[in-house]
Amino acid sequence: MKQPRPRVAPYLTVSPAAAAIAFYTGAFGAQQRALMPSVDGLRIAHCELLINGGSVMLADIFPEFGQTRVPMPGEHVTVSISLEYDKAQEVDDICARATKLGGKVETAPTNSFWGTRYASLRDPFGHRWILNAPLET
Repeated sequence: MKQPRPRVAPYLTVSPAAAAIAFYTGAFGAQQRALMPSVDGLRIAHCELLINGGSVMLADIFPEFGQTRVPMPGEHVTVSISLEYDKAQEVDDICARATKLGGKVETAPTNSFWGTRYASLRDPFGHRWILNAPLET
């Protein structure tokens, strides 16, 4: 049975999209659900990735079809994607993998005052990823 599409899923503009797919696969264990190359054969028109039970969709920039653009160097993207995990160790492991693949830690894994193991990082494309898991007692 085909998994139903989530009711809300972020859609990221990321260039090069192929590099983002590789990063998300390596860092977060993403699984590719759909991939549509563009007619120019150089860019990705659409990709859906399954990450931690949800979907993240992405595509390369297509300025010829509208005003969408990727961030300028040094400019942060304003969207954040929050991932919830079952075990605190998962936050540490994912943060370590993401860093090895070019992610930049904003908040190192820490036990938060709200009761989770928490970390935040920026992927190489400027998007913020927030990682949370319940503290083990």
